[in-house]
Amino acid sequence: MTSSPLSADRSALVLADLLPGARVRDAILVGIYALAIVASAQIAFPIPGSPVPVTGQTFVVLLGAATLGTTRAALGGSLFLGLGLAGVPWFAVTGGATVGYLVGFVAAAAIVGWCARQGWVATWRGAAAAMVLGNVAILALGMVGLMLVLGMSLPAAFMAGVVPFVIGDAAKLAAATALLPVTQRLLER
Repeated sequence: MTSSPLSADRSALVLADLLPGARVRDAILVGIYALAIVASAQIAFPIPGSPVPVTGQTFVVLLGAATLGTTRAALGGSLFLGLGLAGVPWFAVTGGATVGYLVGFVAAAAIVGWCARQGWVATWRGAAAAMVLGNVAILALGMVGLMLVLGMSLPAAFMAGVVPFVIGDAAKLAAATALLPVTQRLLER
């Protein structure tokens, strides 16, 4: 006998568990998450000395994953990445410099979603820790992408692909963590 998501431990629930029609709901949520990642890319600022712009995507990836859980978030991130690689023109024109970050979005979605399923997001400290782990995955894979695609050395990739983003990512992570209790309140209803 399987249990309903609502009968599970409340600390392990994510907002998406409360919407009806499991498969349809999940497909809609995955699609919305992928489109939210696309929309957040429209908030972009070039950074001097880096081939990668600052975007709003980190915020959406982290907050969305904490809300959707592992499977939905990883599928949404994969849908975003897969359709972009298939030719849907929603990636920034960077000569491939962002490919590592894009893969990092999928990894971060899975990591933060998994942490949410484990109940980490029940507290702000746990949510922040989950989002830090997700953000580290984005930056690490982004740095590897810069090394592979642009042939940068490890120190050069770190200076161009990590250092310029730390302060902005910390702000986005703090904002995502601060907004997460809104979803927690919805769970309590």
